[in-house]
Amino acid sequence: QVQLVESGGGSVQTGGSLKLSCAASGYIDSNSCIGWFRQAPGKEREGVAAIYSRNDATYYAGAVEGRFSISRDNAKNTLYLQMNSLKPEDTAMYYCAATRQLSYWFSGRCLAPGVKSSFTYWGQGTQVTVSS
Repeated sequence: QVQLVESGGGSVQTGGSLKLSCAASGYIDSNSCIGWFRQAPGKEREGVAAIYSRNDATYYAGAVEGRFSISRDNAKNTLYLQMNSLKPEDTAMYYCAATRQLSYWFSGRCLAPGVKSSFTYWGQGTQVTVSS
């Protein structure tokens, strides 16, 4: 069983930065995706950034590309999300999530439509609030 625990959320002003961390325990398959999602009040949960474990390819939602950076430290079993140039529309609960082993033929596109349902393991979330 995989457990994910997020930390690092908080309140910042527009243009500020935050770095989220996700400590993972348990076995995460080498052919899997791990990433960050967010959910604002009244909106659906959306993918923000993800890493495909098979080749360490990274994927970003268009709204955050160039401002957010996902990385991981395998030695510490920790996933990070560096968020720069934050905007009020980035305000949301941020969740760390991981899939189980994916199909051998999986494209690797961790944020492609339909892949969200493959994310089986979820953290409890950490709140990010950006004020104008």
